[in-house]
Amino acid sequence: MSSPITTHVLDISIGRPAQGITVTLLLQTSGTEWKEIARGVTGVDGRLATLLKPGKMATGNYRLRFETGAYFAARQSAAFYPFIEITFAAIDAGQHYHVPLLVSPYGYTTYRGS
Repeated sequence: MSSPITTHVLDISIGRPAQGITVTLLLQTSGTEWKEIARGVTGVDGRLATLLKPGKMATGNYRLRFETGAYFAARQSAAFYPFIEITFAAIDAGQHYHVPLLVSPYGYTTYRGS
């Protein structure tokens, strides 16, 4: 069983998984306050499935921060976005939240995966 929050990053500029991107998971604790609750790095398949321990998580607003600037710099490529933050609402603590990211040096997109 994997973390209740997972991600998968694909670098669409090269058509491959984005290995080595540092990802930070934050939980909103009040109106403007966020607390880091986990951190990890995408593997050779671009996936990160170990952010949280398996089981239920708290409901609330979460943020995934992807350090894309460092990723592209390591590939000697410019990057318009030094980092990408995706904020989402976890309204059912028993569900799995998979947040994929498709990235290139000058753009990105995301969606709720399964």
